[in-house]
Amino acid sequence: MTTTNGMVESRLNIRAALWAGVIGSLVFQVLEIVLIPLFGGGSPWGPARMIAAMVLGQGVLSPAGTFSLPVVVTALVVDIVLAMIYAVVLAAIIRRWSCGAAAVAGAVFGVVLYVINFYGFTALFPWFVVGRNGVTIFTHVVFSLTVALVYKRGQRVASPPAGAALA
Repeated sequence: MTTTNGMVESRLNIRAALWAGVIGSLVFQVLEIVLIPLFGGGSPWGPARMIAAMVLGQGVLSPAGTFSLPVVVTALVVDIVLAMIYAVVLAAIIRRWSCGAAAVAGAVFGVVLYVINFYGFTALFPWFVVGRNGVTIFTHVVFSLTVALVYKRGQRVASPPAGAALA
């Protein structure tokens, strides 16, 4: 963020990053639930089962088409925790950048996350191979773009103008 004296905000705002991660995670989860059945041909609960299986084990992967509250809650918690970690990393990268540059970086970060999650982590979680598709790339880009924009907004709100008196 650029302050009134032209300086770029350089402090990492952890609180803004964590909130950006939570909001990004919720946007991601809703998009997955809506878009996977529409464009991916899968169950809206498939991604939640894949995420929950990271901590609950492969037994929760089937039946993939059914809703399970414990599985969905577990997936939501796991996804939010991971999203907060990813958001802090992204915020550390973009904290000095303009909103436009941060948005571009967020989109690129989303593609990088997709590659890490669906090509790197498949060594530990082989069931993620089935998530290699355009919908998942899109939701990762939207997640990271959301995180970048929410972080920059939170950074702007949390940073007093240069020279402002602190109460």
